[in-house]
Amino acid sequence: MTEPKALRIDFVSDVSCPWCAVGLASLERALDALQDEVRAEIHFQPFELNPQMAPEGEDVGEHIAKKYGMSPAQLAQNQENIRQRGAAVGFTFAHQDTRRIYNTFDAHRLLHWAGEQGDGQRQHPLKRALLTAYFTDGQDVSDHAVLARVAGSVGLDAAEAAAVLGSDRYAEAVRRDEQFFLRAGIHSVPAIIINQQHLISGGQPPEVFEQALRELAARS
Repeated sequence: MTEPKALRIDFVSDVSCPWCAVGLASLERALDALQDEVRAEIHFQPFELNPQMAPEGEDVGEHIAKKYGMSPAQLAQNQENIRQRGAAVGFTFAHQDTRRIYNTFDAHRLLHWAGEQGDGQRQHPLKRALLTAYFTDGQDVSDHAVLARVAGSVGLDAAEAAAVLGSDRYAEAVRRDEQFFLRAGIHSVPAIIINQQHLISGGQPPEVFEQALRELAARS
């Protein structure tokens, strides 16, 4: 039997990006379908949609209206489209009418730390749990207590997570990584980079990821 081909996947995204949640769920479905053909090594890379966001955050509706010029009707339709796309890949968007947008820099520091822990396999479940905490459970993903609790829920040391968050550890590394991908031309997310060469943009359906990954695995 042929061994699955190893592919490096850099998943550039933000915790407060709904299409990133859709894209990750789609990618996971594609990888499940390709488990006999592809062995993926996923690295979650930082991108802040709103790096200047104040600590108290901002109402989602007000923020989107100001940033993108959407009317309430357009916002509602956009949110419904996202909800349906999420449901199609098993991700639940809730609390959309009451959500706030938060600063996500500390969440990215936590993800960077998670990538260095143990067998290196904790970053992926933490990313998924953070997206769920924000989009499904309506939690404040800038709150250190929330972040440490989410870290603990995926098997990471919650006390160590809290210590990381209470310091400035990994701040320089996160900023360096953010700048690297900005300089590489990544200005919208999710951006999924395969083997550091091939870019798939946006929250694509699972079949798009599946086809692209199969073709790239065949070439590698």
